[in-house]
Amino acid sequence: MNKPLRKVSVFCMLLVAALMVRTNWIQVVKADEYSGHDKNRRAVYEEYSHPRGDFFVENKPITGSVETDSKYYEYQRTYLNGPMYAPITGFKSQFFGSNFLEGVENDILNGDDDRLFVRRVIDVITGKDRRGGNVDLTINAKAQEAAFNGLNGKTGAAVAIDPTTGKILAMASTPSYDPNKLAVNDSKAQQAEWESLQPDANPARPMDNRAIRNTYAPGSTFKLVTAAAALSSGQFQPETATNFESPLRYPNSVSSLSDQAGAAACQGSTLKVALEKSCNSVFAGIGMQLGDEAIKNQAQAFGFNDFGKYDFTKSVDTKNNLTIPTRVTASVYPANDEQGATMRASIGQQDVASTPLQMASVVATIANNGKVMEPYLVSSLRSQSLDTIEQRGQKQLNEAVKPEVASQLQDMMVGVVENGCTAAKIPGVKVGGKTGTAQRGPNNDQRPYAWFVSFAEVDGKKVAVAVVVEDQEADIDRNDISGCKSAAPIAVSMMKAALGK
Repeated sequence: MNKPLRKVSVFCMLLVAALMVRTNWIQVVKADEYSGHDKNRRAVYEEYSHPRGDFFVENKPITGSVETDSKYYEYQRTYLNGPMYAPITGFKSQFFGSNFLEGVENDILNGDDDRLFVRRVIDVITGKDRRGGNVDLTINAKAQEAAFNGLNGKTGAAVAIDPTTGKILAMASTPSYDPNKLAVNDSKAQQAEWESLQPDANPARPMDNRAIRNTYAPGSTFKLVTAAAALSSGQFQPETATNFESPLRYPNSVSSLSDQAGAAACQGSTLKVALEKSCNSVFAGIGMQLGDEAIKNQAQAFGFNDFGKYDFTKSVDTKNNLTIPTRVTASVYPANDEQGATMRASIGQQDVASTPLQMASVVATIANNGKVMEPYLVSSLRSQSLDTIEQRGQKQLNEAVKPEVASQLQDMMVGVVENGCTAAKIPGVKVGGKTGTAQRGPNNDQRPYAWFVSFAEVDGKKVAVAVVVEDQEADIDRNDISGCKSAAPIAVSMMKAALGK
């Protein structure tokens, strides 16, 4: 080989080597970066090249996929009763991604889950169109409808739980939005809808799931936790008279904590009557007598503070928050370093904060004889052919109170309904409840949050409910009657639906 030809050959070999290095660099080292680049739409086009799996409620799909005439997005996601289920399913958008269960269960719904591999291969061999797997929800359709309709026109949230299993039977949040409008094959229409839903344009924040992501001062509903601590301590019994003054003076202060029901009704009352009358002085006094640590420990036993010691899958913020499997914001009972703060915390004020799901879990625990069951929203995952590939079941997390204490709390809650919030009665059904009105705004000058938490039991079936209404009909003077007036009717309709009444 002559010298010029040899030089050309060596140069060509170097070019080939450089090409091989570059190709391997792109395919191996940079593959993830390029595949996930926001300008690379191939993965998105592939995702929309086949029908997406569905969410099922009571064996009926509440989502769908319709074929389009687009060469890029061949299928479009659809939602049945979209606003009612949006806080559960979330949305799936070609341009804005996904959230809630649409995001958490994406691999199953899209068909990429490894457990669907065999089915994908069979579909290729038999020539069937590829399709994603399906997700069975624990939702009771009528209870969900009752929750959503009850909250219609209000700002708030409602949750229903099966106390014996932890199944979430209903989870509604209002105002809501229509996820169908974030799934259309029109980027301009989606952009306009997306912008209209953002907090700057819509302060009502319709995309929030207030049931699991927003926390509120639980107000007097937290007195159930304080009552549980009192009964568990052995220092109090339901029918034993208490000895706290009304109004109750703050330590080292001229200020006092008053009772809406009046001093005559609360001073020297039994614990049972104090719960029925929602006596601030009694439960604040219990907090002082038992100490902040005792109240905090009891709150943690019910699930406050990241469900305490329990080891859940770590969420994006690295805390051990509860997942259902959507991440749930932690409810908080902070440490209080002075008695005045403990007094206020013991009646659900100060810096105590709870999601509606957490308060529903507190009531569910009481109704379940003290056993804390892990709340969950997905009952099973199914293949394209509806074969079950994963069954999710109940899991006990803790015993928050002894069965005898839970029984006492149940009787006390029944007393609240029988002798207080009679609007919560359901003929032929055992119903226990607790009203609550939580202070809100600078100097408590805004309308308070209206709460009602309850359980119902008949013929061996149980349901626990928590409802919070942010701004409707709540008395500015923070009378607990607003919880009975605004939130209890919603809870009643949900309990009736869940129990088949």
